[in-house]
Amino acid sequence: MTAPIRVALLGYGLAGAIFHAPLIAAVEGLELAAIVTRDDERRSRARRDHPDAALLSAPEEVWERAGGLDLVVVAAANRAHVPLARSSIEAGLAVVVDKPFAPSADEGRSLVREARERGAMLTVFQNRRWDGDFLTLQGLLEEQALGDVGRFESRFERWRPELTGGWRESADPQDAGGLLFDLGSHLVDQALVLFGPAAQVYAELDTRRSDAQTDDDAFVAVRHESGVRSHLWMSAVAAQPGPRFRVLGSRAAYVKYGLDVQEELLRTGRRPDDPHWGQEPEDRWGSVGAGDQLKRVPTAPGAYQRFYESVMLALRRSAPAPVDPDEVVAGLEVLDAARESARERRVVELR
Repeated sequence: MTAPIRVALLGYGLAGAIFHAPLIAAVEGLELAAIVTRDDERRSRARRDHPDAALLSAPEEVWERAGGLDLVVVAAANRAHVPLARSSIEAGLAVVVDKPFAPSADEGRSLVREARERGAMLTVFQNRRWDGDFLTLQGLLEEQALGDVGRFESRFERWRPELTGGWRESADPQDAGGLLFDLGSHLVDQALVLFGPAAQVYAELDTRRSDAQTDDDAFVAVRHESGVRSHLWMSAVAAQPGPRFRVLGSRAAYVKYGLDVQEELLRTGRRPDDPHWGQEPEDRWGSVGAGDQLKRVPTAPGAYQRFYESVMLALRRSAPAPVDPDEVVAGLEVLDAARESARERRVVELR
């Protein structure tokens, strides 16, 4: 019998408790062996949720146990992503880093280079590549159902008029706070996966809520080398959200409202072994067509668990990592360019 891949999870806040731990536990061949958190309430929750995992108080305890571990998942605050990933690599462990991968493209590029020099697997949890609506759109593009795409519109818009505090709202660049990094890291990644490298970037970053220190309402326009233009919106102050996707092609358009259901399911305690996992109700399906000739298109089931299934295969069978970190660095280049564009009020050339 093959021994399981033993995983240490660094952080048990929203990312660690809601996303990573349940998905790791759901994949055969992975074992959640250790959880690192100092917070008493989070330790109690971790003990209840995963009683077989060792509870550790500091990342240094993971490095001390590196010989009995195989993989580290970095789900701590953004500013800790790079240093914790680097220490894990130096300890000889494979690494998954939650998004955003790094506060800048230069820091991300340096981490990728170090992982390659040491022969360590490094990948990034860009889970939105396994959203049901994104998988549906990929299928439509592969079938040429829309014809030649001219414009891709994508939104993550929320109604959160009150500040909640914490590092996500910090103006310190090392915290990688603000919606550009929090949500834009997903939107940009999806756009690049679908339509290829960026050639130009234009952005508007605004702070709408009183006392907010960083962007909470943003727009990024990307012209891809392929000629497609991506228009990406992210907002915490959208009282009525726009469509999640609006994709305009020469033959038809795809319009889809509402977010993927998997985060909602994870928050309520449901897991990928549920027979209806990731399935969206019919009233939330998108439509394809032109003019009045529209048809509803079933949303493909979302499948976040595929990320960790691919991690397991990468470690056991030397298969490709689920997300190439070079692709994520390319996304960070777009985010860096967006900040430069907003600051200088100009279009930034990347290619």
